[in-house]
Amino acid sequence: MSATGGLRCREPAVATVQVEDAHVRVTRWDFAPGAETGFHRHGWYYVVVPVHDGTLHIEFPDGSKAEAALTAGVAYQRPAGIEHNVINGGAAPLSFVETELKALPG
Repeated sequence: MSATGGLRCREPAVATVQVEDAHVRVTRWDFAPGAETGFHRHGWYYVVVPVHDGTLHIEFPDGSKAEAALTAGVAYQRPAGIEHNVINGGAAPLSFVETELKALPG
């Protein structure tokens, strides 16, 4: 079941923690086409660096949706407190590396 109470019908993305200490957590996320993270809340400020070009579909708890184009190697950041479900909206596998900064909670 998803956090919104519906049945999950998508394959889960694979999260691999590469580094974690008192200051940061670095996680590589690998998505098959259509795979999702599931609804989650970011407890820390974070920076994402895409490994591949691609498109993310993003669902928010209020039912709204957004789309984000990713460019390999071009980083973006988000504040702590973001709640969403991230889905690979493309036909090819997609990966990104997420670095969470534990000194900046939300």
